[in-house]
Amino acid sequence: MTKQTPILNVVLFEPEIPQNTGNIGRSCVAVGAKLWLIRPLGFELDAKHLRRAGIDYWQYLNWDVVDSWQELRQQLPDRNVWCLTKFGTRTPWEAQFARGDILLFGKESAGLPDEIRSEYSENCLRLPMHPEVRSLNLASTANTIMYEAVRQFGGLPDL
Repeated sequence: MTKQTPILNVVLFEPEIPQNTGNIGRSCVAVGAKLWLIRPLGFELDAKHLRRAGIDYWQYLNWDVVDSWQELRQQLPDRNVWCLTKFGTRTPWEAQFARGDILLFGKESAGLPDEIRSEYSENCLRLPMHPEVRSLNLASTANTIMYEAVRQFGGLPDL
């Protein structure tokens, strides 16, 4: 598979759980998105750990690892940023996604840092849910947001 221009840039800020990263990576392959991982990671990126996380399609994934949010912004300076957070004031259905956008997800235990949420406060999105539920699984949330963006684009090109 050739690495084409990604339809979306999915960014995991300091991911902690390899299985979530693996599931999100699979969704990225499915829609043609690029997966970005911001260090520190809660797991190793060696073959043994990737196999354990079920990432047997990693060879097809367009991905990169960076040391900081600032480094990623230098690499993608003109991209629109959407922060997915329980503190969001809008739903994904109120957003207007564009090809190449950054979908930014926080780490499983703590979410996104306050300073990032503050910088992009107008683009902080949340998935609505009943109050009995504290949060959804990171991979489920990422999958939902990616496919909403793809839906807004009119779907995937014929494969």
